[in-house]
Amino acid sequence: MSTHAPLDADAVLWSADAGDHDGRPLLILLHGYGADERDLFGLVPYLPPEFAVAAVRAPLAPPFPAPGYSWYPIEGLETRDPAHVTAAARGLIEWTDAAASAHRTVGLLGFSQGGAVALQAMRLDPARFAFAVNLSGYVTPGELPGDPDLAELRPPVFWGRGTHDDVIPDFLVTHSTDWLPGHVELSGRVYPGLTHSVSEQELADVRVFLDKQLEQ
Repeated sequence: MSTHAPLDADAVLWSADAGDHDGRPLLILLHGYGADERDLFGLVPYLPPEFAVAAVRAPLAPPFPAPGYSWYPIEGLETRDPAHVTAAARGLIEWTDAAASAHRTVGLLGFSQGGAVALQAMRLDPARFAFAVNLSGYVTPGELPGDPDLAELRPPVFWGRGTHDDVIPDFLVTHSTDWLPGHVELSGRVYPGLTHSVSEQELADVRVFLDKQLEQ
């Protein structure tokens, strides 16, 4: 059983001042391993301005000499304990409950580890999050109690990945490919030649997806 570390509320970057984001839809950005809240905050100009955007910092420090922060330990992708991903997702939900009460809807956008945590949080509390964007991430194997509710609600999920991504193991890609269509309304795209990163074409597709969510 993995316990979760709380998110640092003082380490959150907001795209708008406190008085300017109340009542707007909220989009939470979850960075990848070894990065911090500033990493994905650079995407704000590419995102629909109707969203109030909050870039949060993962709570764990990777082992020296790795920089930045992590959502869960990464000793080996093949042997990772799903409980660590679940613990990170619970910490995210706690922060969301405290910070997002003034927002009419909440969506998630995560890269790599952040994408895995975004989907895990959606599985833990299917009614809490309106949609998720998973960039170069995956669905954590194993069953969760909220999975049947998620399959009934079928929230929109965008999953983008590259053909040259050598970070996420094939078995996790296969699992995600099999699992997602039965539980969410999936918009997926594979980008030829893309490595473990985000391309301009992918950002354009994410913008289209997010614009559609604003129409709901």
